[in-house]
Parts: sequence; C-alpha cells; structure tokens
Amino acid sequence: MSNRVVCREASHAGSWYSASGSQLNAQLEGWLSQAQSSIRPARAIIAPHAGYTYCGACAAHAYKQVDPTVTRRVFILGPSHHVPLSRCALSPADIYRTPLYDLRIDQKVYADLWKTGLFERMSVQTDEDEHSIEMHLPYTAKAMESHKDEFSIVPVLVGALSESKEQEYGKLLSKYLADPSNLFIISSDFCHWGQRFRYTYYDESQGEIYRSIEHLDKMGMSIIEQLDPMSFTNYLKKYRNTICGRHPIGVLLNVSATEEQVWIQVFRVPRWIQ
Repeated sequence: MSNRVVCREASHAGSWYSASGSQLNAQLEGWLSQAQSSIRPARAIIAPHAGYTYCGACAAHAYKQVDPTVTRRVFILGPSHHVPLSRCALSPADIYRTPLYDLRIDQKVYADLWKTGLFERMSVQTDEDEHSIEMHLPYTAKAMESHKDEFSIVPVLVGALSESKEQEYGKLLSKYLADPSNLFIISSDFCHWGQRFRYTYYDESQGEIYRSIEHLDKMGMSIIEQLDPMSFTNYLKKYRNTICGRHPIGVLLNVSATEEQVWIQVFRVPRWIQ
C-alpha cells in the first residue's frame, strides 16, 4: 500500500489571486483590516469564490468572523463548475497547497464520510480545475495562521443535488455542525446576470438593472439567514436566481437543528454581464 502524500497544487494562484506569499499576505491583511468583527465566532459563513480582484474585500467581512482559538476543523463546501455530479465528492489529496502554507485534509473525517457510501472520489485533475473550494484556502490559511498547526480542513465538492439529497447530506453533516470546534464555509457567488448566463430577470420597479439584482439577492440572503430550507427552495423555484452555490447552501440549511443557535452571515458579490 502506497504511503505517497498526494498534494493538490494551488492551481489558480498567479491568475485568480497572487502566487506570491508575501504579496498575498499583505493583500489579505489589508482587506481584513477594513472589516469589522460582528458575530465572532461564526459557526458558518457564506462567502464568494470569484477572483480576489473582485471579491477579496467582500470575503474579508466573512473571514473576520472566524475565531482561530476555537476552530479546529474547517469544512469547505463548494459547487462543481466543471464536472457533472449528482452527489458530493471528496478529494484524493492529503494536502492542499496555498502560497501561505499547506493545509492538511482531515483523513479521519474523510474516512467516516467514505463509510456512508454517499460520496464519490474526484480526480486530482478535477480538484485542481475547480476554483470554488480553492478560493477559500488562502483566506482560511490567513484566518487560522495563529493556530496553523492545530486545525485541518474537510473539502467537499457539491453536485447538482435534488431536494432530498440536500436533506440527506444535511442530516449527515449535522453532527459536525453541532461541534463548536467545527467551522462551515459555504462557497457561493450570487446572481450571475446577463445573456452569457441565460438569466435576465429584471424587476423594473427597482429602478436600474443592478438595483433589481441587488434586491433579488438580498431577498435570498434574508431567507438564508432565517435557516429555512423550504423557503429558500421556493425562492429559487420562483425567481430562478443563478446562485451557483445554491446546493451547498441548501445542504447547510438542511443541517439538523442543534441546541445552539447557529448564525449564518452572507457576503455577496454579484456577477452581471450584459
């Protein structure tokens, strides 16, 4: 049996964000310095996965809520952009590289998830092609740097799940969210508007197009923050909003209720092109 350590390279470094550790660190520190800590420690955050030129400042507001003194495991749920999935998939890697430092996948949790039979295994190529999880790795590394040898990550690639599948995965992950040492990061940009995305919903009563998009997204955010999966499903059915992380969000909303109140704070970057 091979003991070879499998590493996922930081494949989007140098294009979607800086490949220079010192430059990236300075950028993250700058964005974080402008953000306020309001509900720390967060148990779950929803943050964007666009290039840092577009979302770096926005994502800082989410990661400012992370408390490294209590967090020991970080679940990162991101949507699949490049391969069709009807279930969720786990990485074949042991290590995720970032320009700051390497992140270690929690193989014990992975082993427990494998035993359920509910997960597929993605290839290294699929893993490195996908950006939805990777865009959260530098921020995770930065937020946790004071305890960088004391935490692990659990990356999960989420497919186009049915409502029943979202409920099934939510129930499965509920025991992990119930543990206050676990943090859930949900990777999602919000409305992708324009002909390129085949979505041109426009509520003229809101004024200009961007106002309509903002109103639509904020409507969805309000529902998400109520932790009501059925209302979120009905919202998506009604407006067809192109929230590319809607299935990871659906999984989170379906996590079984715990004794503790779980606060979710959403940070949005819309993408709209005529």
